[in-house]
Amino acid sequence: MAFLEELKEFDIPTCLRVCSGTDGSVTFLLEIMTREDVSVITEFQEVVSADEEQASILGIEVGENINYRTVTLLAGDVRYVHATSLSPLSRMPLEMQQDLIRADIPIGKILRKHGIETRRDFDSIKIEQGTELFGATEILSRTYRIMHQGFTLMWIYESFPVDDRWKL
Repeated sequence: MAFLEELKEFDIPTCLRVCSGTDGSVTFLLEIMTREDVSVITEFQEVVSADEEQASILGIEVGENINYRTVTLLAGDVRYVHATSLSPLSRMPLEMQQDLIRADIPIGKILRKHGIETRRDFDSIKIEQGTELFGATEILSRTYRIMHQGFTLMWIYESFPVDDRWKL
């Protein structure tokens, strides 16, 4: 697994390694590590028609409705994760769509609430220099898919600042 081998090579705090390498809920791990409730701050939320690139990523037809959402995860008053997700609405129950569109609920909690069994398939992970995120100029980013019944339920791009906030 290239993803795991790449992650092992990064010189980053252990808590960041755990959160960026999990195939489970980052929100849940942050709550355990920080002993704080995690808040989701929605920066952008809109139902849009999938363009060619989005349709290709999600395995859907161009023009299908997708939920496009960008959020920040905070524990206490510390920002830990910036995430963008694309979700084809046709692949989820109406109640789940409503929770997702309601915005400030973490994806992991939505999946648990609705009893949706999923797995996460990792696409990429890398360290980026020179772009600022929450005051840090080194950023770890990853992309992955949340899979349900053989289809992409969500595609997610997450960014984590690489700094001392992870020395928990």
